[in-house]
Amino acid sequence: QGQLVESGGGLVQAGGSLSLSCAAFLNFISHFAMGWYRQAPGKQRELVAVVSTGGSTNYSDSVQGRFTISRDNAKNTVRLQMNSLKPEDTAVYYCNARWGGLDYWGQGTQVTVSS
Repeated sequence: QGQLVESGGGLVQAGGSLSLSCAAFLNFISHFAMGWYRQAPGKQRELVAVVSTGGSTNYSDSVQGRFTISRDNAKNTVRLQMNSLKPEDTAVYYCNARWGGLDYWGQGTQVTVSS
């Protein structure tokens, strides 16, 4: 436990921005695909964005064009820049690291967007 630690969540008004950060206490971080997921109350956890080991990115349709995921292997961090936030973005956001059979999750950070 404790391999991934998220920070940066909070309360923001609709249209605002937040930046989430994930500190990865893992060896060989460059081998892991890194992603952000979210889970709203009463809903299943869903993929928000993922960045591969090679740096290519993928986003859910709901955040495409508004969110940006990036990774810094030298600093063992992954960031999620969230712009033009909407109330429907309200959720607990989780960092994920995946490599082969290894699958790590952070404890989550709450993002609340008020209308």
